[in-house]
Amino acid sequence: MSASATGPTTARDRRRAVVIGGGLTGMLAARALAGEAHVTVVERDTLPDAPGPRKGLPQAHHVHLLWSGGADAIEALLPGTGDALAARGARRIPLTTGMVAYSPQGWFRRWDESHYVIGCSRDLLDWVVRRQVLADPRGRVTVLPRTEVLGLEGDARAVTGVRVRRTGGGTEVLRADLVVDASGRASRTPHWLRELGGPEPASREVDPGLVYASRIYPAPEKTHHMAWPIVNVQALGRGSGPGQAGVILPIEDGRWLVTLSGTTGGEPTGANDDFLPFALRLRHPVVGELIERLTPLTDVTVTRTTVNRRRYYEKAPMPRGLVVLGDAVAAYNPVYGHGMSVAALSALTLRDTVRRHGWAAAGLSRRVQKGIASHVGTAWTLATGSDVFYPDSTEHGPTLGERVAARFVDRLLYTATGSGRIARDVTDVMTLEAGPHRLARPSTVVAAIRGPLKPQLAQPPFTDEERQALAAS
Repeated sequence: MSASATGPTTARDRRRAVVIGGGLTGMLAARALAGEAHVTVVERDTLPDAPGPRKGLPQAHHVHLLWSGGADAIEALLPGTGDALAARGARRIPLTTGMVAYSPQGWFRRWDESHYVIGCSRDLLDWVVRRQVLADPRGRVTVLPRTEVLGLEGDARAVTGVRVRRTGGGTEVLRADLVVDASGRASRTPHWLRELGGPEPASREVDPGLVYASRIYPAPEKTHHMAWPIVNVQALGRGSGPGQAGVILPIEDGRWLVTLSGTTGGEPTGANDDFLPFALRLRHPVVGELIERLTPLTDVTVTRTTVNRRRYYEKAPMPRGLVVLGDAVAAYNPVYGHGMSVAALSALTLRDTVRRHGWAAAGLSRRVQKGIASHVGTAWTLATGSDVFYPDSTEHGPTLGERVAARFVDRLLYTATGSGRIARDVTDVMTLEAGPHRLARPSTVVAAIRGPLKPQLAQPPFTDEERQALAAS
């Protein structure tokens, strides 16, 4: 039913937004704008009707972490999403209580809960969020599947829509007051801006040559009804050779998603027979030991597109009517798990900026890009802080500032292995609940200089109940 059939047509009814990309970022952006406009989501793939893989999201096979900063942002945009995920088997895992993690500085202790992470497959998360968005009774979000965006309409001053081509059909123009690029790593916006006569944004890449390999295992039966922790062996890094790591994430349906990774010279392969030996060769064999008696449910899946790439749109002369979010702005080494949380926080910033300044505010695009830069910057610092030290990851190697920061972070993480207060400060930043400034507080700096208050642990900090469950399986 049209707006005119139910009452006067308002400015809000006449506004049109187009979101490029129907993944997590795109759906959250659509939700962020649905209160202000009719939103059309343009997606190249066929979006599944149930949790499942799709061609345009190959990285979904690997571990994805939704930190509490991102989960809270999604809940603010889509109330009830946390309950919907839990109803489908997603796990709310407390931090650092629910994590057995071996850092380059030693084993982290399992302190009382301060934050949390959501444990589930990427397929489930995307499906639940998409269903929540499309269930909006206002009906303001429409999805065009199997549709490719060919370019932007407008000029270097203002974007007025997009040119699209549907499968089996001709091209057409979708007019829009606002276009949001949420198309991910493969974003064509820099090219499109050049076509419109404008400059491309400045960019930076940090490429450690990371390769990911993942497969799914059935969790031991005795662990099904326990709050089983994430198990994580982190890479040593800092120029000490290839960085190799492994993580076990409990996900829905009584399964463990296991992801192994390695940088140039130490990459995992896609061979099924190589998966367990690689896990056992990590700095500590705990990941391999936990899966060696289990029968895998899937073959190994490998992903190689993991370069850190940031485009500085907040510093570029953005045309009116264009916003860029998510991996299209900055794509990170997935080992740090921040991409989804940054996307959620950025979508929330988009919503709040439009509400605060108005749909037609001068410089709205620039305001949004500057607003999301803080979320992007925190994740970028965390992702590249170690990666810049791998050989040939950047053209000129780490800067002096990056070297100084790395030494401080190393000391801070060492302190966090034996200090609950410092562990919480680190977790505040890791979960994107706070920015890096949290770690520069005088009390934190002094604590880092003093070092850990408790001695280092010699073994993985499993509880007695967890050890008994493993022994009985």
